[in-house]
Amino acid sequence: MCLGIPGQITAITDTEQMLAEVNVSGVTRPVNIACIVTDDHPPETCIGDWVLVHVGFAMSRIDEAEARKTLAILDELGEVQQELDAMRDSEQALA
Repeated sequence: MCLGIPGQITAITDTEQMLAEVNVSGVTRPVNIACIVTDDHPPETCIGDWVLVHVGFAMSRIDEAEARKTLAILDELGEVQQELDAMRDSEQALA
């Protein structure tokens, strides 16, 4: 099952390509932030935002409380570990 998993934007790596580094439970990965960028919220203001990440895209911004609650629920369901393992595997494949 594919799901959106909460992560926090830690850096903007390419403003033209709308790429950022997102920390998802200790795993840092490149993510496209085009879906969350607006005229009122340009890329450089996204650092620190909590987002739902799905297949390499930040699909929406969420608040930190919602992100932590979602991670806790997913952890209880055992879904987080499966997604984190997949992220680590893809990160290692890129290295």
